[in-house]
Amino acid sequence: MNLNIWQTIFLALLQGVTELFPISSLGHTVILPSLFGWGDLERNDRFVPLIVALHLGTAIALVIYFWRDWFQVLRSIGKSIKDGEVKKDTEEWVSFLIIIGCVPAGLIGVFLKKPIELLLASPLIASTFLIVNGSILFLGERMRRRAEAKELNAANLDPKQREAQFRPLSSLTWKEAIVVGSAQALALIPGISRSGATMVAGLGVRLNHEDAARFSFLLGTPIIGAAALLEVPQLIGLTTSVLLLVGMGMVLAGAAAYLSTRFLMRYFETGRLDPFAYYCWAAGLVALIVLLAVLHTGG
Repeated sequence: MNLNIWQTIFLALLQGVTELFPISSLGHTVILPSLFGWGDLERNDRFVPLIVALHLGTAIALVIYFWRDWFQVLRSIGKSIKDGEVKKDTEEWVSFLIIIGCVPAGLIGVFLKKPIELLLASPLIASTFLIVNGSILFLGERMRRRAEAKELNAANLDPKQREAQFRPLSSLTWKEAIVVGSAQALALIPGISRSGATMVAGLGVRLNHEDAARFSFLLGTPIIGAAALLEVPQLIGLTTSVLLLVGMGMVLAGAAAYLSTRFLMRYFETGRLDPFAYYCWAAGLVALIVLLAVLHTGG
C-alpha cells in the first residue's frame, strides 16, 4: 500500500489533535489504521519518517505557543547559574520543575520504549487501554472533586472561593515534579494518554486544571521533540516527492497541535476531564467490538 496524500493529511491531523487532547495519540495511531484496512501501513517506507516529522511538528508548535515560558526557562537557568541558587516559589523554580520532571520519563523512554511497544502495539490491546485511559481520567477527576468538596466543607468556604484552594505551580516540590513527570511514561502503553496521565497527576498534587494542563504541555515538549530528533536521520536520503509529503504532514500536525493547545488552555480554565473519559470509553469499546468481530469472522 502506498502512503498517499489523504492518508498523510489524516495522520497529520490525528497526531496534532490526539497528542495534546488526553485521548492517546499512540493508541489512535495503532487502532484507526487497522479499522480502516490500513494494516500494512507501518511497513511502508514512508510511514516512519512521516510519524517522525509529525511529532517534530507538534513539538515545534508547543514551543511557539509557550515561547514565553521557554524563554523564561532559558533565562532562569542562566540567572540561577550566575547567582548560584534557585529560589523556590518563583518562575525560576517552575523552570527547574520542568527540567526535573522531564528526567524520569526520558530515562524510562530510552530503556523501555521498544520492549513495551513491541509487546503492546496491537489494536486490541490499544483499544483495551484506551478504555483504561478513560477510567484514569474519570477517577482522577472524581478524586479531585471529592478532595475539593471536603476542603470547602471543612473550611466553611463559599464555592466561589474554590480557586483559593488550589496550589500554584511554583509551590510544587522537586519530588512532586518527578511524580508528575513520571506519569508521562505511561504513554509508552498504546491507549494511555501522556497529557491525560500528567494532568491527572497534576490534579493529584492540587494544581488547578489550567496549571495541570500547562505543566503537562511544558513537560511533554522536550520529550516529544527529543524522541522525534532521535529519528530525524531516517529523513536523510528520501526523494523530493516523499520529503514534500513529509513536510506537508509536519506543517498540518503543527497547525493542529497549536490550535488544540490554544483550545485546551481555554477549555481547562473552567472545563473538566470527564468528557474525554466518556470519549475514551466509547471509542475504546466500539473499536474493541469491531476488531473482535473482524477477528472472529476471519476478516
